[in-house]
Amino acid sequence: MKEPRDSEMLPASMIDDQCVLQYLQQHPDFFLRQAAQVEQLRVPHVVRGATSLVEWQLARQRHQIAQLQQEISLLMEQATANQQLFTRLLQLQSDISTAESLPQMLMRLQLWAKEFGLVGADIRLFSDRWHLQAPSDFNHLALARSAFEPLRIQRLRDQQHYLGQLNAPELLLLLPQAKQVGSVAISLLGELGDLGVLIFSSRDAQHYQQGMGTLLLSQLAQLLPAQLERWIVRL
Repeated sequence: MKEPRDSEMLPASMIDDQCVLQYLQQHPDFFLRQAAQVEQLRVPHVVRGATSLVEWQLARQRHQIAQLQQEISLLMEQATANQQLFTRLLQLQSDISTAESLPQMLMRLQLWAKEFGLVGADIRLFSDRWHLQAPSDFNHLALARSAFEPLRIQRLRDQQHYLGQLNAPELLLLLPQAKQVGSVAISLLGELGDLGVLIFSSRDAQHYQQGMGTLLLSQLAQLLPAQLERWIVRL
């Protein structure tokens, strides 16, 4: 059966966008063979009414270049922000590693959080993994795993971090002394997330939201347990 040549015309009713696209994909040299005709083609334009195919392609390329430049600028801004966070993290590591007592370490962590405009930073430790009872003075850090479990299931699920808002009973459990907390960032401490929680709190309800980066939180969640072991015995 004789196949139709490129020059043979199909009825208009049989030609649709897919046919045109399929033909161009099968004949990548079409625009080279029809260069003179291509230059005369006019493409509808929402502002100019119509423009040449060449001008239309150049405009698309300029738009793509502009988008690429915006993406590069955003990546550079993020890299700068990450560098600043990394520098601050190193400073915090130095500050807490030279603390002479647990209260001093916790105070330095609080001051570090306040530099970001936060209400503060708090640590709660699972009572079945740390020796927090008398004669130690660390019972105020204790958090029963059974009491935390409903919050973990509801908020963290199988994740290591939660960023967002908490209801009143949840705030009372984690931050019984805190007031005017709008949003929090919660991170499970330790590689397995079984040692306790680190909580950053903000008065702004929109400050912490799901989808935000958690790299800094992850670094802190791994760093703090070793520092805590300087004063608290692990079970």
